[in-house]
Amino acid sequence: METSIRQNDALPQQQNPRPEKSGDSRPMEVKVEGDNINRAINQLKRKMANEGIYKELKKRRFYEKPSERKKRKQREAERRVRKAQRRQVPA
Repeated sequence: METSIRQNDALPQQQNPRPEKSGDSRPMEVKVEGDNINRAINQLKRKMANEGIYKELKKRRFYEKPSERKKRKQREAERRVRKAQRRQVPA
């Protein structure tokens, strides 16, 4: 008789007050069709770029001081606002 315990079975269910980001709860998966490995690698790279993994790796490569982090987040917020304003203006 073989018994397997999954990680979710051992822990009680908890309600998470804030929703998880997309892709956090499930692993990234790319299907290889036939012998087309290059296409699968390109799909994986595209998914990783869309999920922001490359950006996160680059950000974590070196220590970022709290003051630098604050300035970076402020610049990113200003950039998002400008981008939203450009989209609202009729072309």
